[in-house]
Amino acid sequence: MKLHTTNYLNTFIEIADDSPVSVSEIPPVKGDKLSVANLQFNMISRHPYKFTSDDVFFQVYADRNDLTENEYEGARKQFFSKGQPCFRASPLTKRYGWGVHSDQDGKIALYGCETEAYHRLSSDPALTTVKAMKSAR
Repeated sequence: MKLHTTNYLNTFIEIADDSPVSVSEIPPVKGDKLSVANLQFNMISRHPYKFTSDDVFFQVYADRNDLTENEYEGARKQFFSKGQPCFRASPLTKRYGWGVHSDQDGKIALYGCETEAYHRLSSDPALTTVKAMKSAR
């Protein structure tokens, strides 16, 4: 079975051109269940450069589907047996104003679009820079 990946190496994902914010926002919690954006934000912001995007997307899937750790190995293979959207399609980059930096090992961290670090990374010639997907066509 072919496994797909969402990982980037030495890449910076800028916010979408049609993002409604000019300052990054922490995704608001609505109700008693955390959204995909909340789960992604919590995992990455608490542990910058610890996880790859594959790790984050699978963990969010596992949490939302109440998987046990014993189920992770098989479920991860099944999850990545078909292509998954990457962080270019995440609400963090499209809606909430967060850039995503992937280092040489594919480990990721978030940078608010208003920060000096965001602007430094977005203009770094050593990185591949891509835009998040627009919400509207």
